[in-house]
Amino acid sequence: MTKIKFGTDGWRAIIAKEYTVDNVARVSIAVAKWLKEKEERPSIVLGYDCRFGGELFSETAAKVFLNEGIKVTMTNKGFVSTPMISLATLQLECSLGIVITASHNPPSYNGYKLKGSFGGPLPPLQVNEIEQIIPEKNTLSLDDISLEKFADEGLLVFVDLEKLYINHVEKSFDLDLIKNSGLRLAYDAMYGAGQNVLKKLMPGMDFLHCEHNPTFYGQAPEPILKNLVPFAEFIKKEGNISSGLATDGDADRIGLLNKAGDFVDSHHIMLLVIHYLAKYKGLKGDVVTGFSSTPRIKMMCKHYGLKHVEVPIGFKYIASIMADEKEDVLLGGEESGGIALKTHIPERDGIWMGLTVWEFMAKMGKSLEELIDEVYEIVGPFAFERNDLHISEGEKKRIIEQCQAGEFNMFGKYHVQKTENLDGYKYTFDDNRWLMIRPSGTEPVLRTYAEAPTLEEVRKILDACKLTIGA
Repeated sequence: MTKIKFGTDGWRAIIAKEYTVDNVARVSIAVAKWLKEKEERPSIVLGYDCRFGGELFSETAAKVFLNEGIKVTMTNKGFVSTPMISLATLQLECSLGIVITASHNPPSYNGYKLKGSFGGPLPPLQVNEIEQIIPEKNTLSLDDISLEKFADEGLLVFVDLEKLYINHVEKSFDLDLIKNSGLRLAYDAMYGAGQNVLKKLMPGMDFLHCEHNPTFYGQAPEPILKNLVPFAEFIKKEGNISSGLATDGDADRIGLLNKAGDFVDSHHIMLLVIHYLAKYKGLKGDVVTGFSSTPRIKMMCKHYGLKHVEVPIGFKYIASIMADEKEDVLLGGEESGGIALKTHIPERDGIWMGLTVWEFMAKMGKSLEELIDEVYEIVGPFAFERNDLHISEGEKKRIIEQCQAGEFNMFGKYHVQKTENLDGYKYTFDDNRWLMIRPSGTEPVLRTYAEAPTLEEVRKILDACKLTIGA
């Protein structure tokens, strides 16, 4: 028996090793049982991204749900993004949304994300309830369950989920303003599930890696600096591209490049968007960010009189607050590029965030760099970088135990002034410099993060960390 455990954002495993038809069926059996106990007439929106076996695994889950009498809505147009499923769950008033995706993980992985009826990640408590009732084995004969039969009976329904999403975007943005602004824009889908949407919304753009390739050319589809080198080189070569947007495998995370091809991290994006929504659109609300986000967000919130809340890593913690009817959240975001706004749904959406930044540029008639300078006038200039250390489980365990024991008081020449451990270990050196160490919740990786006034110093801190922890 394979023990199935949901991590920071869903269950993920290697295809044909732990991620099998039988194990997807086991998880789906638990979801069906849990849902039927909660609702009299349960319904599910179900989709898959661009990865290997997506259609097969999606059909497996559908067969389990339909066999249990649960109504299932799917698309007959192929792969979809995670934000499409979340939006459809809310708009179609379904009990649950399920995405067969491993998000930004390497191509050998697939996964299983759960979305609540409110249009965002299912809260951790409910995910845990499902995890606890996953059976030891699949007892269903899946080959004997016919999707066609349930479609004829009306229990299986097909909806164009991409069109649903496109209509929502067209109602929410001034796309003509962006198109007629003189901005030359580019998009790198990283071979992920966002590859078709912007072709339909903004057909005049430059497009990279917008073809279906489930190998992602051997690279994890995560929109971070080291994975976007071809995109950056394209922007530098062209010389007149105003901004480049990249999204991950299921299109819920954003990566952004400026006209020089330099990477703009999610801390800067969150600060930009708070600045735009608060100053220029007059919007209010709380700001909720993950533990690894820059403390400058708190400074920006103070500047605009907004409440700031810090939560553990994992967008599900942010979404739980955003979904609470008693709360008013303007922006919820995390360091890894997952950001949500009150103008949308309580769900990360890389394309939505890219359009928000581009709309800001078009309305103000300013470059991305000029808008970032406005942010720096409020919080000061800074740089950030994350370094993922691929080390053995034994080494990872040793380092975390040392963190727990409080063994690290210095990293090179940097003296630790304050230590926080909300989720991982954050070491503050002074007002402008900090380091964080945290094991990944979905991969065999130890993440190290640092912030300082310059990128050169950030890298010195990360190098000092690596030497100190012996990784």
